[in-house]
Amino acid sequence: MDDFLRSAEQAESFQSLAAPGITATGKPVTLAPVAITPEIPAYLQETYYWAYINPRNVKYLDNDFVVRTILWQQHRKLQRSAFVEIVPGQTVLQPACVYGSFSACLAEHIGREGSLDVVDVAEIQVINTRRKLKAFPQATVHHGNALHLNSKPFDRVCCYFLLHELPDAYKREAVDLFLNKIVPGGKVVFVDYHKPRWWHPLKLITSLVFDTLEPFAKGLWRNEIKDFASNPEQFSWRKETLFAGLFQKVVATRIC
Repeated sequence: MDDFLRSAEQAESFQSLAAPGITATGKPVTLAPVAITPEIPAYLQETYYWAYINPRNVKYLDNDFVVRTILWQQHRKLQRSAFVEIVPGQTVLQPACVYGSFSACLAEHIGREGSLDVVDVAEIQVINTRRKLKAFPQATVHHGNALHLNSKPFDRVCCYFLLHELPDAYKREAVDLFLNKIVPGGKVVFVDYHKPRWWHPLKLITSLVFDTLEPFAKGLWRNEIKDFASNPEQFSWRKETLFAGLFQKVVATRIC
């Protein structure tokens, strides 16, 4: 019960999110003040409807096999790389739903002494993720735009393969928001695509996929994640690349 009350209390602090929500356990929480259903951004509707809003495709894409395939069998390694930055018992924000079992694994990693808040603007993603997290009372899924988030700061923000899907202007807004949502000493953990080495055998096919289906992804080939921050000097930055540079983990730790 204490776990649920702590999760519900934090849920109430998401003041700019949409209307009354339901926790992963199916119990109602009140998000005040009540707001209208969040509007789906035009870029998401126009570019990613097929992947995240179309009910038929959501049904088929939301499984670990698809996630592992898309990430060239590196998903588990990338997930572990993100989780190593998160200590059980911490408060964590996940600013978008993720296909497969990622959120459930993150909630399990955090444990009942911690809390996980997931935010997504697409109602179908919210409903789907609530279903996957119903066994985790420490997890709450909110229907709202993470870029309009107004909440208490978190120990960690885990941004897993979100930035590459945002136009560069949104990348800047998102990075600044996430950096401003952590406590002193807290971390924002970004795991996403990165420009691979010139000889990488998957560079060409990845480039073609990006040009066809992921038009904003090459923003991470041209820019460092740190460069999207307005005040990078307020954080210490650590970066490592994985799978011959095709993926990256960037950790920003608040120092002031």
